[in-house]
Amino acid sequence: MNYFKNLGLGNLLMLVLCALIILVAEYLFLTGDTEHGLFVGLWAPTLLGVMIYLKLVENGSK
Repeated sequence: MNYFKNLGLGNLLMLVLCALIILVAEYLFLTGDTEHGLFVGLWAPTLLGVMIYLKLVENGSK
């Protein structure tokens, strides 16, 4: 539980959002809408990249 406290509420919400995006992309892909599934599936790595960038900027200013 201490890990989630250190992670922070904002980062935890972003990770939950990424998991939800992956589930929606899988649903779209498996129901036959492959192009939309791939498009939506690329949002999760983009959000994770933004999270990493913001964490690097925050740590660089200290």
